[in-house]
Amino acid sequence: MKSSFFGRIGILLVTALAAILPLSAGAQTFPDRPIKVTVGFPAGTGPDLLARVVGQRLSELFKQPVVIDNKPGAGGQIASQQVAKSAADGYSLLLAEAGSISIAPSAFTKLPYDPAREFVGVAELAWADFVLVVPATSPYASLMDMVAAKKGKSNPLNLATFGAGSPGHFGAVEFGLQANVKVEPIHFRNTGDAVTAIISGDVDGAWVSTAVASAQLKGGKMRALATTAKTRSPLIPSIPTTAEAGMPKLSFSSWLGILAPAGTPEAVLNEANRSLLSALQAPDVTSKLTEAGFTVTGANRSETNRMLKAEASRWSAIVKTSGFKGD
Repeated sequence: MKSSFFGRIGILLVTALAAILPLSAGAQTFPDRPIKVTVGFPAGTGPDLLARVVGQRLSELFKQPVVIDNKPGAGGQIASQQVAKSAADGYSLLLAEAGSISIAPSAFTKLPYDPAREFVGVAELAWADFVLVVPATSPYASLMDMVAAKKGKSNPLNLATFGAGSPGHFGAVEFGLQANVKVEPIHFRNTGDAVTAIISGDVDGAWVSTAVASAQLKGGKMRALATTAKTRSPLIPSIPTTAEAGMPKLSFSSWLGILAPAGTPEAVLNEANRSLLSALQAPDVTSKLTEAGFTVTGANRSETNRMLKAEASRWSAIVKTSGFKGD
């Protein structure tokens, strides 16, 4: 009986080891083939630039190609859905941002993926701050000029956004709530159309990324009133922060990071995080991203996942207060 018992135990141990060893071996050799990073925005946009700059350095570290796959549409939702349904092996990653991951679950009733269940954080990479821009001919000379002109008025402040459900959309909503002025978000399908509307004066202004603001300010067709950054941006050092401009509680930004499908092996996630943080520390990577308007951060996996939960909660509260419901 004793011999039979230990024989059965031995068989169970061998079976368990057989199941574990291939997984461990796979993690130790990761990556052994090209990695695809899907970006939910067109080539040439901020998220695309971030993915390519980091991806190039990551490819050198991994000694494997890192392929950037642009899948624009629906504010990043198409790319997010694709990666959520991909194999959980570390070879399909998402360059994610606040709109499609933190905001979309509360803003859209028919979202085809569940970020909290279908993704796991790999690494926070950077943050993009926002700048309130107005047409060059705008009567508003400062943030508080704009607030004072609209406070108590029934006609709303028309602010352009780069799409319903975007951080710029709900950042405008948060601005209106804190300033106690009526804000009407005007949604455009792409950045170009929104920029044209701002320049022409069809809208009162918009909250745009630092990179977009910097480029347009150089042309002299827009002016900037304030930035949501904690400190002044080196790209636009003359522009005050919202705190300096009179609204110290107004501070919103969009995070960018790498996510993987839920179920990806822990060892693979850890290796990916380690390599991503190493890539971010390269001086040329940091300088390129800073010049593009990003605040480079980098965070370990536990910090990244805490950030994801906190951002989902924060944006959910703003969406609910706004009453917005998208399909």
